[in-house]
Amino acid sequence: MACGVPCSSWSGRSLSLVVLLLAVSIVLHTAVGERQLKFVTLLYRHGDRSPVRAYPTDPYQESAWPQGFGQLSQEGMRQHLELGQLLRRRYHGFLNESYNRKEISVRSTDYDRTLMSAETNLAGLYPPNGSQIFNPNIPWQPIPVHTVPEGEDRLLSFPIPDCPRYDLLMNETKRTDEYINLLNSNKEFLEMVRNKTGLKDATVESVWSVHDTLFCEAKHNMTPPSWVTPEVMEQLRKLKDYSFELMFGVYKREEKTRLQGGVLLGHIVKKLSDAAKSSVPSPKLMIYSAHDTTVVALQSALNVFNGKQPPYASCHFFELYREGNGSFTVAMFYRNHTEQEPYPVSLPGCSQFCLLEDFLRVTKSAIPENREKECQVARTMKDTGTSGHPEVIVGLAVCGCLLFLLIALLLTVLFRQRDAQDGYRHVLNEGDDHS
Repeated sequence: MACGVPCSSWSGRSLSLVVLLLAVSIVLHTAVGERQLKFVTLLYRHGDRSPVRAYPTDPYQESAWPQGFGQLSQEGMRQHLELGQLLRRRYHGFLNESYNRKEISVRSTDYDRTLMSAETNLAGLYPPNGSQIFNPNIPWQPIPVHTVPEGEDRLLSFPIPDCPRYDLLMNETKRTDEYINLLNSNKEFLEMVRNKTGLKDATVESVWSVHDTLFCEAKHNMTPPSWVTPEVMEQLRKLKDYSFELMFGVYKREEKTRLQGGVLLGHIVKKLSDAAKSSVPSPKLMIYSAHDTTVVALQSALNVFNGKQPPYASCHFFELYREGNGSFTVAMFYRNHTEQEPYPVSLPGCSQFCLLEDFLRVTKSAIPENREKECQVARTMKDTGTSGHPEVIVGLAVCGCLLFLLIALLLTVLFRQRDAQDGYRHVLNEGDDHS
């Protein structure tokens, strides 16, 4: 079939369209391909463990657990071995196939379960190969995990103590309508828990330990007491989750988190900034092994906490990328299920791949500039209500003036009595001398 002018014109247009689409495809492919992972920070909770304590009437006391209370179980070891293997797959090509001490740094709280979780996780992340195999019968190699004494940890153990302002905020939280209403609506339930467990007091804050104990026992196939029904466990779970909200939210969340999780967030933000300034960050991977309260404190400071207790071996990811145009972005992910991949988490007010400068700007208000100073109660006098009530200020001023006048009057009387007494003694002394 002969091809006339219209056919030639269409062929030309088709060719141009194909070339254009190919060019766009190449540009898009190049742009995507140029995104380069540069630095990673991870925070995870320890794995499955025995309960941290037993309630007085609990049929399973510490002797019922192979290593006692608060210790990592074999299930917890398996959970972290699997998480370490996931990290090996996720960062294939970013990390060396073999362990390199300059690429990774690991810090843990000073608890057996978090230290052991970190060690098991590293066994999955860095199985030895080649010259790193020191014993063919042991598919494991030692990798350092750093910690500080429990009483000195001001980075990973929450809530951080010795902060009067935070203590005051917690006391004020317990006077809010929300807290009082919750307490009243659960009054009978808490009384029942107190009677059944033998606890001296069962409160919204302390009842989490009852749920924790029963949850651990159920996980390890221990028969619960007859009073522990599915409905009771569900109510305990709700109160337990609320206790996390109570620590870092409910009332003045921004200030609470600034004094708590904001400390860890500030540390992580600084590491991200330093990594962006370095041509080759060292380390490339920072890992923190800690607790559910640590994850909640951090996510509350980021304002991404979902209101639920982080499960065993849950992990929050920060990934720093260098984009094709030279800018840096931060992407966050969260893994809260051992059988699922991490899912994206977006910082409020930012996209999933948040520009580093935007990430720093949005998180700035959540990071304390001087926590020691901000923890002082005197700094927040204006927040306690005096500045908003002129009559209080006037009353204080009047009381101060009256107190000053009273002291002045008292001193005047005392000095006059002293002068009179001194004059009398002087005369007597003179008479005695003359005699």
